Amino acid sequence: MSSPVTDEQMLANLGLAREYAIVLLRKNPDAPIAGDEARAIVWEHGRRNFELRDAGLLDIVLPIRDESDLAGIGVFNTTGDEASALMAADPGVQAGLFTFEVHACRGFPGDALGANDRAGTPPTR
Repeated sequence: MSSPVTDEQMLANLGLAREYAIVLLRKNPDAPIAGDEARAIVWEHGRRNFELRDAGLLDIVLPIRDESDLAGIGVFNTTGDEASALMAADPGVQAGLFTFEVHACRGFPGDALGANDRAGTPPTR
């Protein structure tokens, strides 16, 4: 473990925090479509996520694969209002497969998930 963080270091780092938006994407149990049609729309939803990542708007995409009602979590490099507008235009949301909620938050530029993990290797933490 590294040495203790000083108050001065904390204050300096807090000054770097900036606005982000967390999106919680939920499965719609009353979705009007299913089967192959739904899978095709989910595929386009995924394509759009890649495009948003490439545009620098969606920093982290976390699909959720359990049995909960959550379908995914996204960390947007935007304001909450901008993330809401982006999500309202999502193909899966427009088709009624997903609903979403947006939470404005603050974070530190440069933070990342698994920056030291090897691809395909489960974390050992």
